[in-house]
Amino acid sequence: MIKQLKETLINRQQEYLDYLKDLVAIDTQHIGQGIEGGREKLGQEYIIKLMKKMKADEITRDQMSESYIQAAIETFNEGNPDHNYQDRFNVYATFKGNNQQKTILFNGHMDTMPPGPLELWDTNPLKPTIVDNKMIGLGAADMKSGLMASILAVKLLQDAEIELPVNVKIASVCDEEGGGNGSIQAAQVIPPVDYTVVCEPTHYELILAHMGFIFFRIEVTGKAHHSGSKWKGVSAIEKIQLIMERLNRLEYGWLFDYKHPLLPPPNLNFGVLEGGSSGATVAGYCKTEMCIHYHSDRMDFHSVKNEVESAIADVVQSDEWLKANPPIVTIFQSGGGFEMDEHSDVVDHFKTAFQQSMNHEVKVAGSPAGCDSRIWKNINGAATIQYGPGTLEACHSPNEFVDIQEYWDSILIYANLILQLGKEGN
Repeated sequence: MIKQLKETLINRQQEYLDYLKDLVAIDTQHIGQGIEGGREKLGQEYIIKLMKKMKADEITRDQMSESYIQAAIETFNEGNPDHNYQDRFNVYATFKGNNQQKTILFNGHMDTMPPGPLELWDTNPLKPTIVDNKMIGLGAADMKSGLMASILAVKLLQDAEIELPVNVKIASVCDEEGGGNGSIQAAQVIPPVDYTVVCEPTHYELILAHMGFIFFRIEVTGKAHHSGSKWKGVSAIEKIQLIMERLNRLEYGWLFDYKHPLLPPPNLNFGVLEGGSSGATVAGYCKTEMCIHYHSDRMDFHSVKNEVESAIADVVQSDEWLKANPPIVTIFQSGGGFEMDEHSDVVDHFKTAFQQSMNHEVKVAGSPAGCDSRIWKNINGAATIQYGPGTLEACHSPNEFVDIQEYWDSILIYANLILQLGKEGN
């Protein structure tokens, strides 16, 4: 059957490329990390139209609801509250197979990051352009190519006149870039499935682990004063530096204490530092925002939170000003880690599908970036893997692109994986 799939794919390459072009041309960016909303609606409607054309057995629009996010925060410590969900909905489709007792779900998100400064792009980000066998456009890598490849894997089987051996579900979600709320809702709404493929870009690698993440905001109050007699004031910038130095020492200890075969050491990044109003004024306020990426085998949300709070408390107790004016520490986004056993059935089936499609073995790796893989494994309970076209380096970047051959290869690999899952004895 692999020969039949390859021949059909060659004959349909331009058609399949045009579907991706159409989707990349639709503006589906989130607004303010999803907190202020998102423009996924037209992209989701395009997906619905395509899957109706493919005669999906079931198609569901699932309006995003704060109730599911609050439930996940309470139960799973996952979720990002108070996002604007006007015109934002997930789309779920089911294509029924001969063995309806077994289901594989392909997950992709419709929202993209904003394009950033347009002058940094060589082309219009919403006019997908082919250059050197690469499609350049907003969301091409992250992750419209993966989402479309999973849908077209079903179409490839249809076009090759091969019956689906198992049920195939597609979950096209919104509000991923704001922390994964779309999949957090979907994983609760959709009954547990056997297998999930998260189609984020992995550049021909099979991802079996990713880091957990927590975003902290730390705010410090000082005492503003004219800089000519700065000793009469208290600099919030200098006080927050004490906290940052202590947290950097915490990260340094992690480098020695935590090792993982697929992931880099846990790390901490200060991405925002804002404070003061003038060089002539002692800063009366300063804030920093940081993101911590951590392993999920020996660390979790609570252990990381406790370590950070303990480190900050050490600084507060050693400084009279901070003791009287303690900093405000807020967690405003978080997500757990993900890890899948390499010896699980879904990994074995994927390795076989990849080998038959590409004529060489797939490389197993981990990802420093968090994504929805954790959600499908930890909330839905599915055996989960992460694989899709594109590179991490192309994501969230000007001139975002996906290699066209890699996109076509992903369609073939996904289709073959569906067949592998349907073989007798599996």
